[in-house]
Amino acid sequence: MDDRLAERFEAHRAVLRAVAYRMLGTAGETDDAVQEAWLRLDRTDPAGIDDLEAWLRTVVARICLDMLRTRTSRREEPYGWHSPVQEHDGDPESEAVLIESVGRAMLVVLDTLGPAERVAFVLHDVFAVPFDQIAPIVERTPATAKKLASRARRRVRGTTTAPPRELAEQRRVVEAFLAAARSGDLDALLGVLAPDVVRRADRAALTPGRPAVLRGADSVAREMRLFGRRARYAGPALIDGTIGAVVAPHGRLLLALAVTVDGGRVTAYEMIADPARLKALDLAVP
Repeated sequence: MDDRLAERFEAHRAVLRAVAYRMLGTAGETDDAVQEAWLRLDRTDPAGIDDLEAWLRTVVARICLDMLRTRTSRREEPYGWHSPVQEHDGDPESEAVLIESVGRAMLVVLDTLGPAERVAFVLHDVFAVPFDQIAPIVERTPATAKKLASRARRRVRGTTTAPPRELAEQRRVVEAFLAAARSGDLDALLGVLAPDVVRRADRAALTPGRPAVLRGADSVAREMRLFGRRARYAGPALIDGTIGAVVAPHGRLLLALAVTVDGGRVTAYEMIADPARLKALDLAVP
């Protein structure tokens, strides 16, 4: 092993992990991809590499694309029904940092993209890689690579008719709602819930014996205290054009909360966990 080459590689590891995580969405697979990039570099004459970071980024992107294609071809689970514990999960603290850097909503939406769309979008929109460099990675022309990224961008941004000020207020209330649920603060929950709030839920989202419909701030707040463990995996998301939340352990969608906000409080929300309903949602990054 060339120690100098290893040092040069380590100098780029953080960037490579950032690229791979946005493409793959799990810390374990990210580390696998970065390690494979090192193995390929170790088998290559570095004298022929003009720009090591660009070379490594290209190699990691190709590795990730192959992994995404393999994952897509063998995936049999309905969208949204990922196990909260993945086979390739890495260190929980490390993964938490990665998720925080990307955002749960972004990871959920990226997971809906095709492999080539995801790679083109991440490389161009996140890391500013030109399309003439992306094209050979995704095995398309630069013009087609641009179309892939554009299509992905529309999915990520979504569509909404709500004014920006209204969306900002919705987000403020939803974030306060999630923060109160995470902390289990009953007073804070009561403060963000309307007195006549209604909670509806798919059966798949509930523990046995819980009602499909729950009414009243006190009842809903007390249930949300129990929901607090899941709330730590929740983050704001644009759901069918309004701000709600996704619950996504390890960045994998488990359920969505379609939230109705009026007068600065949550007046209703629905917990959606049915796979067909999750797949039909228009999810985007707020």
